[in-house]
Amino acid sequence: MKKSNVAVNKIIVGVDEAGRGPLAGPVTVGAFWAPASARAKLIKLLGGRIRDSKQLSPLHRTEIYRSFTKFQKNREVNFAVCHISNLIIDKKGISHATNLGISMCLQKCQGESLTVKKALLSNNKNCQGFPLTVRLDGLLKAPEEYKSAGWRTKTIIKGDEKDVFIACASIIAKVRRDRLMCRLAKKYPQYGFEIHKGYGTKLHRKLIIQNGLSPIHRVYFCKKLTA
Repeated sequence: MKKSNVAVNKIIVGVDEAGRGPLAGPVTVGAFWAPASARAKLIKLLGGRIRDSKQLSPLHRTEIYRSFTKFQKNREVNFAVCHISNLIIDKKGISHATNLGISMCLQKCQGESLTVKKALLSNNKNCQGFPLTVRLDGLLKAPEEYKSAGWRTKTIIKGDEKDVFIACASIIAKVRRDRLMCRLAKKYPQYGFEIHKGYGTKLHRKLIIQNGLSPIHRVYFCKKLTA
């Protein structure tokens, strides 16, 4: 009997965040989706094994991201990125901000469902398409409305080291957030954001004490430095 291709032709969505802990800038959520049959190709792109974005050099991450954009143009994969500002983090908390980013990314994914069926999966006629299987890193969780809508969701501890779709989402979130912080560094040159990307390094803490807070700093996260 011929084996079914259903399992390998599902659409998998990987979700991860970057910037949960910094003193400045947004938390960024990335969602990456592709047919499950793309797994081997994606692992090869990552160098033969699944790795968290932090284990890759900035140059390697950028090269992989460029490959993703080419795949996207060729309708092989798709992805979404959402930046949730420091203002929302201060007002609602980092967990709320992260969950909001997840929801917005999945809304983009859901909103493009017809496009994905017609375009992203055009080279994979056996793919069942939606509903999606969503895999999230660490303690991230999909909003309840997606679960009730029939989306299969799963949280995987250290998922960015175990699941290639989450690893791809991790790279996308990291690259896009780093680029944003480099642009913000030009607006606020006295803080060195292009170096530390807003994380609480010794240099960054010194510059906060020296210059005070910028409009993109997280006030609550910096309260010990400004007390």
